[in-house]
Amino acid sequence: MSESSDKRSDEFLKISDQFQLGVLTTESSHPITANLSEVAKKDIPAALGLLFEADGDVIRKYQEFAESDRARIIAENLVKALKNGGKVFFTGCGSTGRLSIQLVSIWRDFWQRQRSRGSKSSPSLEEFENRAFSVMAGGDFALIKAVEGFEDFTAFGKKQIGELGISAKDVVFAITEGGETSFVIGTAWKGVEVGAKVYFVYNNPDDVLCKHVKRSREVIEEPRIEKINLTTGPMAITGSTRMQATTIQLCVLLTIMEMVLRQLMKELEPGGPGDLDPTSVPRQFLQKLQELHASLKSQPLVSQLGRLVSLEESIYRSGHRNNYFADRFGIDVLTDTTERSPTYCTPPFRKFDDRTATASWSFLFLPYSDTPTAWERIIKRKPKCVEWSEEDVRELVQDGQVQRTIETVRKISYSELMRFKIGLDGLKYRPLGKGDSAVAIVSEEEKDSLLTPQGFHRMQLDAARKAGAVTGLIFLGRAESFTEIRDFLKKHHPDCTAVLVPAATTDFLLDGVTRAGLKMLLNAFSTCAMVRLGRVMGNYMIWVVPSNLKLIDRSTRYIQKLTGHDYEAANHLLFEVIEYVEPRMKSDQAYPPVVGVSVMTALHHMGNEEAEKRLLSEL
Repeated sequence: MSESSDKRSDEFLKISDQFQLGVLTTESSHPITANLSEVAKKDIPAALGLLFEADGDVIRKYQEFAESDRARIIAENLVKALKNGGKVFFTGCGSTGRLSIQLVSIWRDFWQRQRSRGSKSSPSLEEFENRAFSVMAGGDFALIKAVEGFEDFTAFGKKQIGELGISAKDVVFAITEGGETSFVIGTAWKGVEVGAKVYFVYNNPDDVLCKHVKRSREVIEEPRIEKINLTTGPMAITGSTRMQATTIQLCVLLTIMEMVLRQLMKELEPGGPGDLDPTSVPRQFLQKLQELHASLKSQPLVSQLGRLVSLEESIYRSGHRNNYFADRFGIDVLTDTTERSPTYCTPPFRKFDDRTATASWSFLFLPYSDTPTAWERIIKRKPKCVEWSEEDVRELVQDGQVQRTIETVRKISYSELMRFKIGLDGLKYRPLGKGDSAVAIVSEEEKDSLLTPQGFHRMQLDAARKAGAVTGLIFLGRAESFTEIRDFLKKHHPDCTAVLVPAATTDFLLDGVTRAGLKMLLNAFSTCAMVRLGRVMGNYMIWVVPSNLKLIDRSTRYIQKLTGHDYEAANHLLFEVIEYVEPRMKSDQAYPPVVGVSVMTALHHMGNEEAEKRLLSEL
């Protein structure tokens, strides 16, 4: 072990009691998926069935929430604040940060659509559109890639939300799956400080958090902060809160947003699209969510999805790449695709002009000519990135952390985000060929984009097939449309691997149930592919990237479990391997799993390089 890696480990161990989170429910192993990796080796549809069965925890928790009166009370508070000139903030980091951006994108999309229809209340509609804000650790750049260390600082959360002008008129939904994230807690405290209404949304039992995590206890016991506890139990993949934790949060917060929009539209346009009973939303949402979940678990659907899992697995195994094409569901697909990188150590999205980084396994393109427009369309506003000066940074961190933080901030600016070319102008930098794949994600309202020769989805699938790539399709729509889709595929893309998902038919202003269903589907799909590629052992994500203090603790615990080392020795070993792979990590080159290499060095008493070769040879 080097002196520098030992020093970094010692620095972590001094504060590790604040981040040793193995006692949390969200860090526990789910009994349903305990043997997931073994099942997936033999039977992909059965493995998908296990993942969807674990999503039953979401349905049960949502039913509990729907049968309470909380949604109505929270919605009424939010309506009152908005009518009084207030704003609503959704804050988070990692998975919940992407959720916060998605929620604001959905909110803004509704108002933009109303204005495009020539609503008589256009000035009011535009005003309400601009009242919702997302606050993600690391800014909108973190949609693409986790920003190292940002979630570990309470002060960062306070600064980011403060820069948006939070006031006493406003409402804050501070969202953290574990209930312990420092950045999110910082946004909550800033809300309290200015007199805003603050809701703390989290997924672990109060008694566990209060006993083991001081910063969580302080929030939970603060009477000025209202708690929304959405504990569903363990995650389908141990510790992977992008799964059930954020799914239940999405369901609950979309329910509240739906109720708020109905009330606002009822007053803005009596007799218009919002003139529906807001209080009926939780019951209707539950019914449709149960129906959609049953469809996801059905044998026909898991068989279809299993074939798509096999397709992507084969693409990645052979060293080829996949492009996704989406519009309506662009933010949903982007979220799932980019979250694979920190969870399973896959290469993150690559900037168009970066030839040193490893090519991304998958990428996303939208039907807009230039990348700045594509980014504005996917999140329904111009991206807001962190643009802090050196003076700003010095006010936030200790001297020893200043230079590292400044270097991080330089890499997450707006101009850096625009180097991820997700518009049509990026296609030439990622052409598909033989051995590659293209997958279109299409909603019912986008059907013509698939069926007509000049439609975006049709043109991309046609081009991919012509280039020798294989194709796939995920279509979420009415069952009545399936025959038309099948006929189209039979005629034009007979070899396309299609997944046809019966979307919920509702009178909702926001298509919340379909969004929740798509999230469960994409989570199961990408997770199963990664399991098949050896990224999971049992239901433990052994390729996790230790990009923040919580994930350093998680990686340490996995090494401890797999080697028999005590916590301190496992952590020293982890930092030694981090130092070994760090040059590749920072340049976005492919690198081995730090947990795996650490375990191999410990069990076989070998150096890092030899351990890496042996580990990769066994995968």
